[in-house]
Amino acid sequence: MTATATTVLTARALLLDMDGTLVNSDAAVERVWRRWADRHGLDGDEVMKVVHGRQGYASMALLLPDRPMEQNHADNARMLAEETADTEGVVAIPGAPEFLASLRGLPHALVTSADVPLSTARMAAAGLAQPDIRVTAESVGASKPDPEGFLKGAAELGVDPADCIAFEDSGAGIAAARAAGMRVVGVGPRAGVHAPDVVVEDLTRVRVEAGADGTVRLHIG
Repeated sequence: MTATATTVLTARALLLDMDGTLVNSDAAVERVWRRWADRHGLDGDEVMKVVHGRQGYASMALLLPDRPMEQNHADNARMLAEETADTEGVVAIPGAPEFLASLRGLPHALVTSADVPLSTARMAAAGLAQPDIRVTAESVGASKPDPEGFLKGAAELGVDPADCIAFEDSGAGIAAARAAGMRVVGVGPRAGVHAPDVVVEDLTRVRVEAGADGTVRLHIG
């Protein structure tokens, strides 16, 4: 549902995707992936329907199903380097700085398909502070929509997945959080079609309140 009247959700921890959720990196993602599509004779629009939320090698495996996976991993390494170097137009999602500031001292983690160099570069380009706990591409053996990253984030925080709320923008990310047993706040225009628990245009619509019992209360709308 779209948050119109205020919705209140309570959790013990929040798990935050990066691209499309905290950081608007769409311009950079489009530039890099459309170049890749051209190199492989693929339709750029169709490629862009697949790549959001996944690690690059996982997107390539869907788009070029007959190609050996080692080629996808090699290509992915080059793509990550390209993306890390290209921060033009990378900005914070509206409300993200205030949202992250309101989480100081509360249990939360970053769960991103980016690797450490890319996530560091994009968060810095957007002027956002990194959460202390980060689950990146190096931390997992499987890409979203596999739930491994979200489950690791919950484990790092010492919180049952059912007591976590994930913030996500993509179909792959929302599916991963759902598979981990978490409720999902969908952020931005891509999220609504994937049936998160609630959808917001951006993070200006989310207010965080620390509960006296150690819970995190989200006022959404």
